[in-house]
Amino acid sequence: MKNIISKVLPNGLGEEVGIEVGDILLTINGEEIKDILDYKFLMADEYINIEIQKTDGEIWEIEIEKDYEEGLGVEFQKSIMDEAKSCHNKCIFCFIDQLPKGMRESLYFKDDDSRLSFLQGNFVTLTNMKDEDIDRIIKYRISPINVSVHTTNPELRKQMLNNRFAGDIYERLIKLSKASISINCQVVLCPGINDGEELIKTVEDLYKLYPSIENVAVVPVGITKYREGLFNFKLFDKESASREIENIKALQDKYIKEIGIPFVRLSDEFYVTAGAKIPASEFYEDFNQLEDGVGMIRIFRDNIDKDLERLARNKRGKFTMITGKSAYEEVFAASKKIENVNNKIEIYVAKIINNFFGDTITVAGLITGKDIMEQLEKHQVGDYIIIPKNMLRSGDTVFLDDITIEDLEKHYDKKIIVCEYTGEDLIELINKYSKEE
Repeated sequence: MKNIISKVLPNGLGEEVGIEVGDILLTINGEEIKDILDYKFLMADEYINIEIQKTDGEIWEIEIEKDYEEGLGVEFQKSIMDEAKSCHNKCIFCFIDQLPKGMRESLYFKDDDSRLSFLQGNFVTLTNMKDEDIDRIIKYRISPINVSVHTTNPELRKQMLNNRFAGDIYERLIKLSKASISINCQVVLCPGINDGEELIKTVEDLYKLYPSIENVAVVPVGITKYREGLFNFKLFDKESASREIENIKALQDKYIKEIGIPFVRLSDEFYVTAGAKIPASEFYEDFNQLEDGVGMIRIFRDNIDKDLERLARNKRGKFTMITGKSAYEEVFAASKKIENVNNKIEIYVAKIINNFFGDTITVAGLITGKDIMEQLEKHQVGDYIIIPKNMLRSGDTVFLDDITIEDLEKHYDKKIIVCEYTGEDLIELINKYSKEE
């Protein structure tokens, strides 16, 4: 049964009118609630009439007067109040297809659901949506929506997604744009396929739909060691990454002159691979593409520099910071800045090679607990071990391989400190766990 209420928030409308855990929301203003979109849309009124089915089967009809966009103050067993739509594509770059066997089942589910895009920021391809689904997004003003574009070349997109219905992406983006739906776009860049002139054309096409399309993030394809039977990719190297930076910079310079922002940005991996200078803070505006790895180094660097003055000078402590290959130099540089301000703080930086997925995966967010356990033995371990939050499952204490923080703490008999991957709380945590002289 859908729409089962799993939590009633204290002091909310639901508690006030007698809604309880286990109750079922049937209708709002006489309309059946199919999913979270219906709920959000129909709740956006000052006067509503709801039907609730109690756990004993009794139906309650409740009239409520409320603030315009105020919710019921409840949570549902399923966040979208429906089954998530799975992906109909067989993308040549799909990361899930490159996972080893034996991981938890939820990791193998490929979602492609616009409702999750709206609620959680997931990217969708729009390929499994009918025209009426697009109309529903427009009707309910579902915005912003995050769209995986990859290319605006219809035939190339069909090939990349292995879906003969994937070629109409630009027409759908135009329709959403004309309805003033805000859109964030993503391009997974594959060397020799959708890069170079293809990428330039894609970005130029998307720019024509600005400001509805607010920005474009370009990320390099991720390749694990589990690719038997899959498309044979090349990886970006110093030369090819530098070429993409140069190509995109020409577009960025033009867009900055025209609209005051770069519009398209490359993820940090391109700059690290090319050995290129990281752009200044202003380039990233509000850093709203961090989930794509765009600007992570810059915001980390800025946060450390800004917070150094708050580092306690009269404390002593030993810490080990865990990171991946791509961020190692940046984290090491930050550790030296901290030690230079207070030489009684010792920080050891452990670069963990991703043996679980393969050494071609270099980002910290995909490091597993097993690799940390096996490799940290080779490093000096301080009194505390610091890991970035993005190594863990969202809202949890579990790594991708189901090893937990508690497992690591027991293995090393050390306290694990979880910090924001942006570094905004690093100095505060070091102060907290250091000891007074």
